[in-house]
Amino acid sequence: HHTTGGTELFRHSVHTKTIFLRASSAFHVQRFRKRKFQEFNTAEGQQDLYEYCNRPRRHILEVLFDFRHTTPNIPFSYLFDLIPQIKPRSFSIASSMEKHNNVLQLLVAVVNYRANLASPRKGLCSTWLSRLQQGNSVRLWTRTGTIKFPANPEVPVVMVGPGTGIAPFRSYISSEEAKGSNRRMLLFFGCRNEAADYFFADEWRQMRSNFEVITAFSRDQEDKVYVQHKIDENPEKMRQLILDKSANFYVAGNSKWMPSQVRDALVAALDQRLKQAAQGEHADGNAYVERMEMTGRYQTETWS
Repeated sequence: HHTTGGTELFRHSVHTKTIFLRASSAFHVQRFRKRKFQEFNTAEGQQDLYEYCNRPRRHILEVLFDFRHTTPNIPFSYLFDLIPQIKPRSFSIASSMEKHNNVLQLLVAVVNYRANLASPRKGLCSTWLSRLQQGNSVRLWTRTGTIKFPANPEVPVVMVGPGTGIAPFRSYISSEEAKGSNRRMLLFFGCRNEAADYFFADEWRQMRSNFEVITAFSRDQEDKVYVQHKIDENPEKMRQLILDKSANFYVAGNSKWMPSQVRDALVAALDQRLKQAAQGEHADGNAYVERMEMTGRYQTETWS
């Protein structure tokens, strides 16, 4: 079992309000520092707390250093009560037993970016995983995913998986391929650069004709192009699959803006025909997609 080092333990971001609240109430601090703690813990001080903690993603060591006149007052025996446990990380499995047998594969983006602090912000778990050597062991558990694919092989599937959101779909596609399925599968994949981030590109090129991938490389041209733009560019294909073939629609990836924009693009694609037909309760794209969500034909698996 490969463990996290002591220094790394302190380099993960926490809800810093917990530290301020406990430190100000439990330990004697300088008058100015105590007043600052108390301000952070008021309703009026929440924006200041956000600007200090969340926006730059300060980690525990930086907080303890900034308030270093208070830190020595914290008994070592209390320190680990003050700091919350590291939360488990969940990753979608990117492999399938039908094709990869007993090998479990993950697709993990290593978090490393610059904020307005001196040192770069690094993801605790992804950085730790990236440093593992062959032969290291990792404790893990598996659980059933939230996405449910159709049992009927005649039902097509449309999948939208930008970035690491491709993982559960690669698992499903490889399973269908290994079983010799003729199911119609359409994949929308997006990333920044084709040369650097086009995951599983070689596999997609070798797929049979029942599979199609439409790509959006956002930084490979002057105007940024995302998966929702590619749905906008293929409205008739969406109408044929969703309305004529009763395809299921799946979205996986970052939960910030992408899922709602993909949904809007699908609604817009369906709108034209449905509004022309004016078919009762499905008189527009939004009503139709709402019905898909209720019946399991539209599913999402997103994370922040």
